[in-house]
Amino acid sequence: MYTVSHWINGQVVAGGRGVSPIYNPATGEQIGEAELATEEIVNQAVANSLEAYKTWSQMSLGRRTAVLFNFRELVKADTDRLAEIIVREHGKVFSDAQGEVGRALDVVEYVCGIPELLKGEFTMQASSGLDVFSFREPLGVCAGVTPFNFPIMCPMWMAPVAIACGNTFVLKPAKADPSVSLEVAKLWQRAGLPDGVFNVVQGDRHVVKALETHPDVRSVSFVGSTPVGKELHDIATAHGKRVQAMSGAKNHGVVLADADLEFAAANTVAAAFGAAGERCMALPVICVQEDVADEFLELVLAKAKEVKVADGMTPGADMGAIITAAERDRIEQIVDEAERDGAKVVLDGRGWRPADRPNGFFTGPTIVDNVTLEMRAYVEEIFGPVLVVLRVKDLDEGIKTIQNNPYGNGAAIFTSSGEAARRFMREIPVGMIGVNVPIPVPVAYHSFGGWQDSFFGESHIYGPEGVKFFTEAKVVTQRWPEPKTGGQATFHFAGASQGAN
Repeated sequence: MYTVSHWINGQVVAGGRGVSPIYNPATGEQIGEAELATEEIVNQAVANSLEAYKTWSQMSLGRRTAVLFNFRELVKADTDRLAEIIVREHGKVFSDAQGEVGRALDVVEYVCGIPELLKGEFTMQASSGLDVFSFREPLGVCAGVTPFNFPIMCPMWMAPVAIACGNTFVLKPAKADPSVSLEVAKLWQRAGLPDGVFNVVQGDRHVVKALETHPDVRSVSFVGSTPVGKELHDIATAHGKRVQAMSGAKNHGVVLADADLEFAAANTVAAAFGAAGERCMALPVICVQEDVADEFLELVLAKAKEVKVADGMTPGADMGAIITAAERDRIEQIVDEAERDGAKVVLDGRGWRPADRPNGFFTGPTIVDNVTLEMRAYVEEIFGPVLVVLRVKDLDEGIKTIQNNPYGNGAAIFTSSGEAARRFMREIPVGMIGVNVPIPVPVAYHSFGGWQDSFFGESHIYGPEGVKFFTEAKVVTQRWPEPKTGGQATFHFAGASQGAN
């Protein structure tokens, strides 16, 4: 048993109003506990961040970049140790955890170029003797609220961008797997980041409430479910804050008859069951053209049966455990309801347990065919290893199905037709689209974000929109008149073409 505390002003700070258990999902055993911050602890973290902002925001771009480069090297060298911590508390397989660290580093590498990203614009002689230029300044104290499914990647979507722009950051990680956040804090310190620039407060919804209403917090970044994201957006914006809330999803894939079915089946299985389906960019719904539905389903079934489910540290494991027993039970209950309502469970993972981990929070890959649009299995974000199969007549029906869904995070199409792909790209109301790519998460120099019920706020996360989110624009109009020449008053806009001295 161990206790995960807070990180404030460069050191571990213990205390709180209680604790939340931390489990190893693969064994089902409690291995630690996370302290739940009080409002006083949150206030302490924000106060330290505000104080640190006064000096960090004035640091040269060269100094900031040096810290970012150091941080990148430290995280890269520590990849395996960080991945093991993630596996222990989350349950995902080791290779997936390593990949998560790698995707986190993509964002750090992007903002290592912050001097270029923050360059402003300049217009000389906009009027006689008058120049206009613009630049971007940091906001101040920024907060982040992140989910359990990517305990290092999601915080890295936010904090490095905010810090590179000159802000300070307070992170509230998920209480189910909080340990890696403190390890990241220590790496920031080793990289040369001044104390107070990056703080971590452990906790629950009470801590979130304290951050989203705190008068000294300028922005809140969020990744999580749609109900929580919408509530956070409404509360934080009502308190004058910027918000970017990446929320729930029900991503659809469309498989057309002209697709490479072997390729599509392999990628569908990987996208549906990788990370046990616990990712907002998973592919839990596949719309298959009726002409090839049976053939495609046979291929998917065969490949799904080959998925190796085991403790995340088991060599060759493809899928690990579910985060909690309650989540596992909820996932299996949704499958129960679909079967009761007439769906066909083609592959049943309910009740599956590895022989060497009988008490772990496991469920096996599950495929449900003949699902209707009214079933909970289709409507709700399952967030587990369940693939829902819909049979559609053609591309038109596939597009219409996605258009009628309230979520808009991601979608994918498998086809050999450029015309079909182009139609799909233009007509689907989602933020991220894959063409023969099942999980279209953008690289770090493009921004991540959905539409509709999958996103609430101003700007998408990381990439160019991330830099914009964490900065404010300032425009300066300047003139330097010659000494002792006087000058006439200007009674019109300074940019007017006549009469400006």
